Amino acid sequence: MIERTLFNADHEAFRDSFRRFMEKEIAPHHEAWEEQGMVDRAVWNKAGANGFLCMTMPEAYGGAAGDKLYSVVQMEELARGGYSGIGYGLHSEIVAPYILHYGSEDQKKKYLPQLATGQMVGAIAMSEPAAGSDLQGIKSTAIKQADGSYLLNGSKTFITNGWHADLVIVVAKTDPAAGAKGTSLLLVERGMKGFEYGKRLKKLGLKAQDTSELFFDNVRVPAENLLGGAAFENKGFICLMEQLPWERLQIAVTAVASAQAAIDGTVQYVKDRKVFGQSVAAFQNTRYTLAELQTEVQVARVFVDKCLELILRGELDTATASMAKYWTTDLQCKVMDECLQLHGGYGYMWEYPIARAYADARVQRIYGGTNEIMKEVISRGMGLGGK
Repeated sequence: MIERTLFNADHEAFRDSFRRFMEKEIAPHHEAWEEQGMVDRAVWNKAGANGFLCMTMPEAYGGAAGDKLYSVVQMEELARGGYSGIGYGLHSEIVAPYILHYGSEDQKKKYLPQLATGQMVGAIAMSEPAAGSDLQGIKSTAIKQADGSYLLNGSKTFITNGWHADLVIVVAKTDPAAGAKGTSLLLVERGMKGFEYGKRLKKLGLKAQDTSELFFDNVRVPAENLLGGAAFENKGFICLMEQLPWERLQIAVTAVASAQAAIDGTVQYVKDRKVFGQSVAAFQNTRYTLAELQTEVQVARVFVDKCLELILRGELDTATASMAKYWTTDLQCKVMDECLQLHGGYGYMWEYPIARAYADARVQRIYGGTNEIMKEVISRGMGLGGK
């Protein structure tokens, strides 16, 4: 296996620390959280108290001023353990960076420290019942009023951390006639009149993740809650496009880590499982299947690690991030399918980690932009057609 050179001793010490946290605060409870359809709110506060939220935010705003690799370590470890209910990544590496990069100083001081401690849970509301990958098709509106506030109306669906969310970055049209150029991002807080939480959605996988619907009925959002202030009115789509490469790379990081964990678990299983008087590992089909899968996951890891080097230098382009997202998630689903097959009937039983991993993997090819959209982005980067 090719040695990874991304991480230094501090990253690995953080990995060990976070593994201990998972063993104590997550592993004993995750199965129960799957049954109830969400993690306990306390796991957010505990993560914040231990410095496991918003690690990459500046110290002035409650973070640790670490590089993105600390968050990558966390994503990999959660994926390795199969703890798909934990939404730390979206909170720390999508919601918080939007506020850091585009927020006013007052917004940064108000929200980032609360996100870092877990006092607030963050979510971002893009998808709607009729607008998923097509962000330009968003129908939610936030119409400016005479007093400078915005009247927000619309609904959102498939929102990760939606049930626990105390702060939601809502994508809405502040100038509906302008299409994508009329999009803005608003900071909506729990308790705002007219902001309602819909049902927690029952999903094929990610069963402990509190994915929810959100509804906005004449929610009056103060002018100071427009992300970035007046200068960013109608510029939300640009912000979204700038942040999507990192979001998509995070999906790729999780895909590779999950696939490797599935292979590792399957290798142990086929060594232990006996059929026809010998271990499943003794059959050539088993060995060759796992050899092929391991080769492909190794290739994927090297590519994703290179993408991580690029993101650290601020050089990761949209097309390359799209390649990483689509190819690794397609591979993840292939790995889960093949590894489940090698488990035989037991692979179909929910108590086996591979069954959970199989169910959890499927959405990876959908969210963050479907893999079909990723191919469209890549082809446009090649100068091929498209409107």
